[in-house]
Amino acid sequence: MLTPEQAQEFAREWIDAWNSHDLERILSHYEDDFEMSSPVIIQTMGEPSGRLKGKELVSVYWGRALARYPELHFDQKHVMVGVDSVTIIYNGVRGLSAEVFHFGVSGRVSSAFAHYGA
Repeated sequence: MLTPEQAQEFAREWIDAWNSHDLERILSHYEDDFEMSSPVIIQTMGEPSGRLKGKELVSVYWGRALARYPELHFDQKHVMVGVDSVTIIYNGVRGLSAEVFHFGVSGRVSSAFAHYGA
């Protein structure tokens, strides 16, 4: 189980990685075979399920996002901790957003789910 301090540290580092626009730094938080789910995957990658599996595919997706939004900046609002999971609520290029992260035994993210304000 993650402590509130560990959840806050993960959130700080994750936000900082995205704000640095360093794709390798961003990907360092994830297991090699992690699964990402986002409604934006449908539009950006043409994947109707909204899911991608593995760093290779997700790095293409995120690389496109970083290229499309050179001004990309996340502003952390809240961090919530669960059982082996963290939710970060932030403002980003799509407005109010939340991402839910589930951690594997490695201590890195095994699955992530992005949500955007309606």
